[in-house]
Amino acid sequence: MTEMNWLAVYPEILLLAMACVIAVVDLFVASERRTPTYVLSLLTLVAVAVMHLAYFQGGFTLYAMQGMVVSDPMGHLLAFFATLAVLVTLVYSRYYAADRDILKGELFTLSLFSLLGISVMVSGNNFLVIYLGLELMSLSLYALVGLRRDHTESTEAAMKYFVLGALASGFLLYGLSMMYGATGSLDLPEVFKAIGTGQINTQVLVFGVVFVVAGLAFKLGAVPFHMWIPDVYQGSPTAVTLLIAGAPKIAAFAIVIRLLVEGMLGLAVDWQQMLVVLSVASLVVGNLAAIAQTNLKRMLAYSTIAQMGFMLLGLTSGVVTGNTLSAANSYSSAMFYVITYVLTTLGTFGTIMLLARKGFEAEEIDDLKGLNQRSPLIAGVMAVFMFSLAGIPPTVGFHAKLAVLQALVSTNVAGYVWLAVVAVLLSLIGAFYYLRVVKVMYFDEASDTSVIPSAGGARALLSLNGAAVLVFGVLPGGLMTMCAYAIQKSLAS
Repeated sequence: MTEMNWLAVYPEILLLAMACVIAVVDLFVASERRTPTYVLSLLTLVAVAVMHLAYFQGGFTLYAMQGMVVSDPMGHLLAFFATLAVLVTLVYSRYYAADRDILKGELFTLSLFSLLGISVMVSGNNFLVIYLGLELMSLSLYALVGLRRDHTESTEAAMKYFVLGALASGFLLYGLSMMYGATGSLDLPEVFKAIGTGQINTQVLVFGVVFVVAGLAFKLGAVPFHMWIPDVYQGSPTAVTLLIAGAPKIAAFAIVIRLLVEGMLGLAVDWQQMLVVLSVASLVVGNLAAIAQTNLKRMLAYSTIAQMGFMLLGLTSGVVTGNTLSAANSYSSAMFYVITYVLTTLGTFGTIMLLARKGFEAEEIDDLKGLNQRSPLIAGVMAVFMFSLAGIPPTVGFHAKLAVLQALVSTNVAGYVWLAVVAVLLSLIGAFYYLRVVKVMYFDEASDTSVIPSAGGARALLSLNGAAVLVFGVLPGGLMTMCAYAIQKSLAS
């Protein structure tokens, strides 16, 4: 089954073919709203999402392309949610992008190509395949950030993102080359076996892991590799900010699992210590810096840093005192966290885009003053998203935080219990800046009384998005079970 099995890559083939078709079709589209391109893109994403879900439910694991690609339930579940994230982003972005003259074929085709990169990363079983997927995603996002060529902030953000992204890619590539030099293979199962023999130069391996973790930390936006996040989030058009804040976070989690867990579990003692430092530093810097922000997008950028720190905590307790008994519980809690975080983030940036209009970005916290008087529905939905990010029941954010804390405490190791205590204390600080947004919406006098545009299906989707955050908060069992099943299958193969 490991030769040229096309069945494993049908979703990626469909996505690639349609991205090329959409690029050509858009050349003949004259309407400002880009209806044919938009509809084709949405239909493509729906078809790809359905394929990934069908593959996930099939529950099989296939190896294809001489073993360089793996088609397993974990990959398909993550690719399914990444596809949904891009779909939702395009729906939220349509009117916002049209008002800023960036609703062009490039927005759709580059979004699809970034998703293709994510799909390749998620299904990579080989260092080079994972790296190629990463570069395809990154290059598409660099171009998207600079889509408003006449806008100084966007151009500056694109430059920063590109330069720092190249640096991070260099780190990752250097680390992977050291792993290849030490183990003699680019395939993850072979690397895993080679490390398991214990006959390899440990120093070279540890150096390789340090560079790999540094590269991965940049993609996740963990401290001290977080410098790009606030500037890129603030400088990019909000539609592109959401593309960066959503699906790529799922992809970053996927390559952490593929590289560190499936390839380098034998070195868990080394990389878990690094992740502990990264996660605590991210929680401290993210939560404290967010308090000082007046720009909503910048505040959400620092919030992302803190949220990724919390997610990394879930990855630190997989191997405890040499055994992997808590691995499935630990990694599935982190997976549940990253999926629910993306679900909430889609809504927060979707709200910002819904409130924006031509010549007005709605990205300062003061722009939300008295939102409840202007639109009780949008204020209520935004409050739900803020409560979820803060981890307040009955939202899904509460269960996500609880799952990670439970994974730490259930190890019965004093160090992990203390980590859980630190995480809770830092989350309390984080609650302040989320609740400040709710206070501004409900208790401050509205400074802007203009009518909020209806924006087609975006308002209905925002309501659905808010409902999903509440439903998964009240009934988290189904999604948690899917994550646990996907991780167990992945570890077993």
